[in-house]
Amino acid sequence: MKKLLLLLFVGLIQFTTAQESLDLNYYLPQNISYDPSIPKPADVIGHEVGEWHVTHDKLMFYMQTLAKASDRITIENRGETYEGRPILLLTVTSPKNHANLEQIRKDHIALTDNNGNTAALDNMPIVVYQGFSIHGNEPSGANAGLAYAYYLAAAQGPAIEELLEQEIILMDPSFNPDGLQRFAYWANTNKSKNLNPDGNEREYHEVWPGGRTNHYWFDMNRDWLPVQLPESRARIESFHKWMPNILTDHHEMGTNSSFFFQPGEPTRVHPLTPKINQELTAEIGSYHAKALDNIGSLYYSEENYDDYYYGKGSTYPDVQGSIGILFEQGSSRGHIQESENGLLTFPFTIRNQFTTALSTIEAAKNMRTKILSYQRDFYKDTRANAARSKTKAIVFGDSKDANKTWHLAEILNRQKIKFHELSSDASINGISYKKGNSYVIPMDQKNNRLIQAMFEKRTSFTDSLFYDISGWTFPMAFNVDYSELGSLSNAGPEITDFKPLSGGTDAMSNYAYLFEWHEYYTPKALNTILNKGIRAKVAKSPFTLEGKQYDYGTILVPVQNQEMDAKALYAFLDQVAKESRIKITGVGTGLTKGIDLGSNDFDPIKKQEVAILVGNGTSSYDAGEIWHLFDQRYDMKITKIDTDYFNRADLSRYTAIIVPSSRGSLDKKIAEKIKGWVNSGGTVIGYKNSVEWFNKNELTKLTFKKDTLVAKNISFEQREKFFGAQQTGGAIFETRLDRSHPINFGYKNNTLPMFRDTNIYIEPSKDSYKNPIQYTNNPLLSGYVSEENLKLLKNSVPFQVDRMGRGRVIVFTDNTNFRAFWYGTNKLLMNAIFFGQSM
Repeated sequence: MKKLLLLLFVGLIQFTTAQESLDLNYYLPQNISYDPSIPKPADVIGHEVGEWHVTHDKLMFYMQTLAKASDRITIENRGETYEGRPILLLTVTSPKNHANLEQIRKDHIALTDNNGNTAALDNMPIVVYQGFSIHGNEPSGANAGLAYAYYLAAAQGPAIEELLEQEIILMDPSFNPDGLQRFAYWANTNKSKNLNPDGNEREYHEVWPGGRTNHYWFDMNRDWLPVQLPESRARIESFHKWMPNILTDHHEMGTNSSFFFQPGEPTRVHPLTPKINQELTAEIGSYHAKALDNIGSLYYSEENYDDYYYGKGSTYPDVQGSIGILFEQGSSRGHIQESENGLLTFPFTIRNQFTTALSTIEAAKNMRTKILSYQRDFYKDTRANAARSKTKAIVFGDSKDANKTWHLAEILNRQKIKFHELSSDASINGISYKKGNSYVIPMDQKNNRLIQAMFEKRTSFTDSLFYDISGWTFPMAFNVDYSELGSLSNAGPEITDFKPLSGGTDAMSNYAYLFEWHEYYTPKALNTILNKGIRAKVAKSPFTLEGKQYDYGTILVPVQNQEMDAKALYAFLDQVAKESRIKITGVGTGLTKGIDLGSNDFDPIKKQEVAILVGNGTSSYDAGEIWHLFDQRYDMKITKIDTDYFNRADLSRYTAIIVPSSRGSLDKKIAEKIKGWVNSGGTVIGYKNSVEWFNKNELTKLTFKKDTLVAKNISFEQREKFFGAQQTGGAIFETRLDRSHPINFGYKNNTLPMFRDTNIYIEPSKDSYKNPIQYTNNPLLSGYVSEENLKLLKNSVPFQVDRMGRGRVIVFTDNTNFRAFWYGTNKLLMNAIFFGQSM
């Protein structure tokens, strides 16, 4: 106890000293010498590490300077963020290894190929990938990277030379350049000369949306498996290029916390992760504990955090023979802040991150052959299990939507999963698969466990608490059909040159053009057509024309009475089809089997002007997903109107306004303004928690199913787990569709998997036609939900539409745009936008 009090006292002295007379020596080990020819961070960025928050440009300049000055470091730019910042990677090892780097890489990859039989471990370097600050407002990691990179370049002596001989260190100095830049600006512009630790100080309270996320407000630490963002794609490419043995992920947590390192909660590990993975993680953890003991820093392990969702940086490696390690440092959120553990300074948080970066490579050196053996054995076991499995392949596809299927295959391609063409059209388990719209994945390949992680359905769990989502089955997320196969008889050639799909218009017409609404990029095509001033209509019933069947939602573009002549219209539509990768058909008659092309069952479609409410009171995650969908996927303009000035904005130009999930704190005046606008003919679309706000403010009239659960026989200690088990953190549920309703145009099946992370349950209308999307009586497809919530969910409805004056009020209880990879329900929002007035 006396020793602990002494360490705390010393720590408090160091807090003060570190801030008042900050020096690089505060971080560095002092029992070695440093090469004076290597520039220190302050020599390049103009301030000491921890004195100010480093901006990404300064971080980049320092890393580039080090690479020029040191023969231990090379640097590469792997692409750009949405804001044009470079996505850097440093490779750090001995000059001797640098001279033979490609051969070392090939030998290392051989561990994962051919059962690793060709790879000798005695002299093989271990590969460690160290990444910093994937959340921009968790900056101690990236700032520690300054001191850490200097140490790797400048430290002298036998110990560091031996370490660099035995390791290849891949250093990712900023997982999230855009977020880091945003937060550094905030912290630095609010810093006072006299540092103020008062938690009420503005420095510690960022404005919306904060610096955590990337440009489109995505949580970057949820994208390792879906790889939808440029930063993720760069690091996944690096991961598969090297197949590192250890990957570290440096984060921050609440100010009153200390320091966490994995392993996490023992009961919250995904079953596909081998038990030995957690044992090795714990052994590595002993090095962190020793290092933190030496500097007197408090820490904990095996609590709070889990290893379940493979889309996180610390868990993604675990399904691929690597070891992922999460670090969480109590955050100063600025330069100095009061905490339960005393004054918490920015330099102190940096030193803990620096210290554990060093303990990681120390553990890697000492455990090198053990960890390399684990990686080799992991892939041997994976191959053996695949050979024993009755499932030899998975086929997936959508006979009506080649693009959506292609994008799922694109993820497989980025994850280095092999897949084949479908050899020919086939009916499998009663499902029709079309060649060109379907792919076959052989299970006998080294990434077999990764395939299982992406395609499996799981509904039983050892623990009912999850740090993140519990269900993410990819074919359900994409709403594609899929089947397990007992052989590879349906597999055509392996796809080795994966290219984007093509589109076009089949022939010039003097009468009309048609395209079904099934393809993923049809909203992009329709928006381009309407913005050009071309008239278009939507079919509210199916029909057959010239031997082809057309479904609900087919788009009609007449040739006559357009602003373009027939030849120009054909050229324009052909270009639209190519850019949107869809097929447009020219037809020569309006006489059909079913509704004729001149029928009143074709509704005119207006050009859309869409706005979205953002700012305080709204979820930046949900808003960012919608912004990204419009801007990046469909090339549609969307106006972001902040809650601060919404009541002063002229809304008359907008046809639709989206209100993303809110915390119920939106101004009542906003509701009143929206009401007036909807009465005049607008369509307002509300998501998740905003549905209850809509109801409260009489934008709609809904009846909710309510939870009446009482905590009986629950102790005080058990209360958090009890209530935590009632949270629906993210699972997949089955709905049944009325495909004739405009909200469901473009869906070919009568059921649709939907992602849900709320406990909002709407009672269905007594009029069945008002329930075009309804949860089934047995809805759970994948993931965790409590028995109580499952009972409430059964036969409830996630969607409702009401008329208000000349406008429409549309609500979704669920997120149709989740994390940019829930392609399967994106069309619902587009239907609400384009066809809202037809509902």
